[in-house]
Amino acid sequence: MTRILVVDDEPDILSLVTRGLAADGHETVTAEDGPEALDHVEAGDIDLIVLDVGLPTMDGFEVLRHLRARGETMPVIMLTARSATADTVEGLDAGASDYVPKPFSVVELRARVRSRLRERGEVSALTRGDVALDLLARRATLGGREVVLSAREFALAEQFLRHPGEVLTREALLRSVWGMDFDPGSNVVDVYVRYLRTKFGPGCIETVRGEGYRWP
Repeated sequence: MTRILVVDDEPDILSLVTRGLAADGHETVTAEDGPEALDHVEAGDIDLIVLDVGLPTMDGFEVLRHLRARGETMPVIMLTARSATADTVEGLDAGASDYVPKPFSVVELRARVRSRLRERGEVSALTRGDVALDLLARRATLGGREVVLSAREFALAEQFLRHPGEVLTREALLRSVWGMDFDPGSNVVDVYVRYLRTKFGPGCIETVRGEGYRWP
C-alpha cells in the first residue's frame, strides 16, 4: 500500500485530503507543522508528500528544502493559497514535483497523486483470475467485459486485488477505503462486498468468519 504524508495546519483540509486519498486505497499519515512532517519522513516508508506552503514554525518551502538537502527523492505536491507566479517558481525551484492552488478539487489532487506515483513505478494494473483493474483509467473488466463500478466499489476491489489471498478485516477496509475509524456497528463494508459479489460473481470474495474477507 502506498503511504502518503499530508501536511497542513487546517484540520478540515487534512480530513478532506486524507479521505480522498483513502478512497484510492492509499494509507495516509498527517502532520500539522514542518518539524512533525520531517519526523515522519525520518521514520521512513513515505512514498509521496502533500505539503501545504503556509505552515506555522517552518513554511512548506523550508520543509521542502530540508527534505531535498537530506537526499529525499519522493514526489512532493505543494498546496498553497498563494497565487503569485513567484511563489510557484520558488516551490518548483526548491524541488516540488507539482503545485496545486487552494481552493482545489480533491478529484484533481487525487489524479495528480496517481500521476506522480506512476512516475515512480507505481503498479498501473491489477489482475486476479478473470478480473482486471486498470488503475490509471479507473476501469474494471471481467473476462474482458467492462464492469461499471462506483469510486468506492473500485477502491474496495483494488484493496482486495492488492492483497490477494489475504484476510482483510473490516477495520482495515474501513480505514483504507473510507478513511473511517473502526465502528463495530457499521455494516458499510458488508454492503459493498455484496455489491462486488453481484458484479463479479458470488465467489469473488470469501467471508472468513470472525476475521473479515478474502479475495481467493
